[in-house]
Amino acid sequence: MVDAMRVPGDIASSSIFADERRAQKNSADVGTTEVNIGGNSRDPKIMARITNPDPNARERWERKKVIQMVRKGGRLTDAQMIKRTEREHLVKSHNMKTSVKKLGMLARQIQGKTIDDAIVQMRFSKKRVAQEVLKQLEFARDEAVVMRGMGLGVVHAEKAESDANEITTGIGEMSLARQRPVEIQLKDGKRHRVEDASKIYIDQAWVGRGPYGQLPDYRARGRVFIMRTPWTSLSVVLKEEATRVRQWEEREVKRVKQLKEKVWVPLPDRPIQIQRQWYSW
Repeated sequence: MVDAMRVPGDIASSSIFADERRAQKNSADVGTTEVNIGGNSRDPKIMARITNPDPNARERWERKKVIQMVRKGGRLTDAQMIKRTEREHLVKSHNMKTSVKKLGMLARQIQGKTIDDAIVQMRFSKKRVAQEVLKQLEFARDEAVVMRGMGLGVVHAEKAESDANEITTGIGEMSLARQRPVEIQLKDGKRHRVEDASKIYIDQAWVGRGPYGQLPDYRARGRVFIMRTPWTSLSVVLKEEATRVRQWEEREVKRVKQLKEKVWVPLPDRPIQIQRQWYSW
């Protein structure tokens, strides 16, 4: 009868842990809310010192955020809208046995490339650490696809096309038009063709210095020197091509706006060439 009235998920009275649970209930004071689990105190007042060290500051911060939300009327800022509409994924690798300078060159090599092009570059690279970078890029790509749903635009488009072709209406057979390729210009001036807006590329890549190891260096006459072996980590930020398209559109709008502001100038806006110390007229 006792087992029938117990809370779902609780241990049974015949369990080997029931005696310990019964001893904890008997030892706990009736007037206190302290719970002893595994020999550790779980008093809410004690835990509040860590979880909520400054209640007044927290209340002021919450009040400020509520006021901001009411003033904006629920409207999102540009940064918040970008965070909601665009995908990105940050991955940090384990420490690799190489220096910052050596790994930094590979980081600059793969930065700005699509994830597939970066994997090809590391596959045929002669650098020893390139194989570890290759494994890290493959792991980052798979994790971005699974956790963020990145790079699945073509798959979704093909599935939608197949589903739409199977469905017929009174008007006619439905079809889904693929996105047309877009020619954009990157920040460095290079032309780039975007055929799939959901394709993954490496937006940022940087290295971080890790701990130093020790390696003996045996010298003549029984001397031994201790060498410091560096360890370095690699961090990459993966984004979709839709981000680069948006950045290019914003730069184009800014460029057109600057051209319209300066409709006419007396002299061309360019650096002065061949300056002399005397007049030329």
